[in-house]
Amino acid sequence: MQNDITKNYVISLLQVQDIPAPPALSQGLQEIWFPSRQTDSSSVGQLKRMKRDWVIPPINVPENSRGEFPQDLVRIRSDNDKNRSLRYSVTGPGADQPPTGIFIIHPISGELSVMKPLDREHISNFHLRAHAVDLNGNQVESPIDIVINVIDMNDNRPEFIHQIWNGTIPEGSKPGTFVMTVTSVDKDDPKTANGMLRYKIVSQNPESPTSNMFTINNKTGGIITVAAGLDREKVPQYTLIIQATDMEGNPMYGLSNTATAVIKVTDINDNPPEFTAETFFGEVPENRVNVIVANLTVTDKDQPNTPAWNTVYKITGGDPTGRFSVPTDPTTNEGLVTVVKPIDYEISRTYVLTVVAVNEVSLARGIHSPRQSTATVSIRVIDVNESPNFEPNPKLIKLEEGMQPESALTTFTAQDPDRFMQQTIRYTRLSDPANWLRIDPNTGHITTIAVLDRESPYVKDNMYSATFLASDSGIPPASGTGTLQIFLLDINDNAPHVYPQETEMCEKPEPNGFNITALDGDLSPNAGPFAFELANRPSDIQRNWTITRLSGDFAQLSLKIGFLESGIYEIPIIITDSGNLPMSNTSYLRVKVCQCDHNGDCTDQQHIVAAGLGTGAIIAILLCIIILLILVLLFVVWMKRRDKERQAKQLLIDPEDDVRDNILKYDEEGGGEEDQDYDLSQLQQPDTIEPDAIKPVGIRRMDERPLHPEPQYPIRSAAPHPGDIGDFINEGLKAADNDPTAPPYDSLLVFDYEGSGSTAGSLSSLNSSSSGGDQDYDYLNDWGPRFRKLADMYGGSDD
Repeated sequence: MQNDITKNYVISLLQVQDIPAPPALSQGLQEIWFPSRQTDSSSVGQLKRMKRDWVIPPINVPENSRGEFPQDLVRIRSDNDKNRSLRYSVTGPGADQPPTGIFIIHPISGELSVMKPLDREHISNFHLRAHAVDLNGNQVESPIDIVINVIDMNDNRPEFIHQIWNGTIPEGSKPGTFVMTVTSVDKDDPKTANGMLRYKIVSQNPESPTSNMFTINNKTGGIITVAAGLDREKVPQYTLIIQATDMEGNPMYGLSNTATAVIKVTDINDNPPEFTAETFFGEVPENRVNVIVANLTVTDKDQPNTPAWNTVYKITGGDPTGRFSVPTDPTTNEGLVTVVKPIDYEISRTYVLTVVAVNEVSLARGIHSPRQSTATVSIRVIDVNESPNFEPNPKLIKLEEGMQPESALTTFTAQDPDRFMQQTIRYTRLSDPANWLRIDPNTGHITTIAVLDRESPYVKDNMYSATFLASDSGIPPASGTGTLQIFLLDINDNAPHVYPQETEMCEKPEPNGFNITALDGDLSPNAGPFAFELANRPSDIQRNWTITRLSGDFAQLSLKIGFLESGIYEIPIIITDSGNLPMSNTSYLRVKVCQCDHNGDCTDQQHIVAAGLGTGAIIAILLCIIILLILVLLFVVWMKRRDKERQAKQLLIDPEDDVRDNILKYDEEGGGEEDQDYDLSQLQQPDTIEPDAIKPVGIRRMDERPLHPEPQYPIRSAAPHPGDIGDFINEGLKAADNDPTAPPYDSLLVFDYEGSGSTAGSLSSLNSSSSGGDQDYDYLNDWGPRFRKLADMYGGSDD
């Protein structure tokens, strides 16, 4: 049939172009002739004209053909092949361009064939060009365009974009409410019936309250409700099977596919909360806060943990003072009846609350709260032992300072709020920083035990605070504290004094005065204005100084003379306050007079140290210290060398080495340098002791006997008794104590060895009865300044 149509069409085209029809067209494969480019030979001598080209109609080839391949489509011919041999070829996608190998042409006969089945969904048409050339490759005809259309066949089923479609619809929605749209696609030609789809609902699960709760638009796939009665609490979700069919939904010829639509019914607040009981009970001790008294439980059929399910509790009665609140437990949705203000058992023993339960969002239109949304809460208050309360607290009293001990101040008592308990209250002192007060444990009377002083460091801004404790006799006992504030009024009990207490000035002051002020621990009018005057004694005070009052609190102290020698001066200043009665005080101002530089700054060493030293000064001091250390080291070396020389020579001190200018070193417990050679026979022959040579006073050693008549010491017998040595020593000691010429040290008698087991007592003159006070030591003044102190101690008169 296709060949016949093409054949007739080709013949008609050839006739229009004045080309004779090939005889073979009426018998077999249709042919396509190239238009001739030559002029008509019968028109010689007439106007020449060219033959027109024609447009080849498209060739339609059905897809998915099952015929034998290669399958011939058409024959392409040129009228020039009558005179010479030609070669035919085709170009374009499907021939010599990808995808290659789909179409081929016989180069001699010009037969165009397809080599495999075509797929319209892959390539819907092909555009080829036919060429005719001679054996030399020269083009003899213009190329012909050949269009091959692939005819669609219904070879593809509809496919849904999603296999599962999810949608939502609020419960209680009216019929006609849009839910969602499902979409399917078909790869076949949508312009033909092969690609035209139709939708329908195959099934609904569950079929409640009816089996046709939804419908679908068969062309667009839009799903809407068609029946009322959507209730989430009964059916929370619907599952629909949707079918899409091509061929415009023809069940016999069309291809179909299915998908699932899941429609969730969303919640609205169509169920109010309802209490599980009409009355709830609880109890709470008095004065307790933030205590949960009772738990209120409700039921709500709406979706949990949504605003339509969350419950809000409101107290509508029984709590005029706002002592309770009912917050919601977010997990259980219970109402927690909580005490937010203290409850007094003595005022109310029971509370009956009315509580209403509502949701966070309002109920849906047409839904009303039932009676079960209101409940009663009965609360019993438990009596407990309460602390006594001081009234007022704190308590303020005003007193003048200086109140003497054992003075009654006030009565500070507490009240026990437990009116239904018979209890007694005792008072104790809890805090009394200055230890001024005492409280009677039974009556609460407060008395003083010390003088109240406003100037005490425990008084702040004239206020003194003490804390007392009141305890009842309950079991267990309860206690409360109260604060007593004492406002102390000032009296004139503090004398003024000068400020500053120390100052400095130059020997030649410029200016010659400086300002001072007076400080008084009292308040006005017991403080300033002050009166200033200089004391009469010593007499040089008013001779050298003058004081001038500048204002009520300040005065100027000036120097009358032009020069004052460096030193420290204490100037007595009499300051009198304005109290009634006024108080005066002699305050001493310490004035340091110093030498000053051209800038008026003191140059004393103390000020230099106080002001801090520069780097140069510090280096100079360090050099001095180093030099001093070197000198000390040299002196020590020299002394050691001298000691070695003395030990080597074993000589007595030269008379020129006066004791006043030398240091005597004693390394042993014996006497001095003269105690190196000793004669023990002196103990046995005291009468053989010879007097020393007379020496001048200026060079005489202090450890030698003075030039006075010596006393007569006892003479020991030649054959002494073994025990008479003790008597001999005691008699010698008595003679030494009574000797007016004996010096006040133990060098009169030298003993290097006392022996063992001696019965003699101590020879130290510290135990002697004579102090040597009758000796004349005025000659020590002639020895130089180093011995002047000894002369002052031992010499001189009795004064």
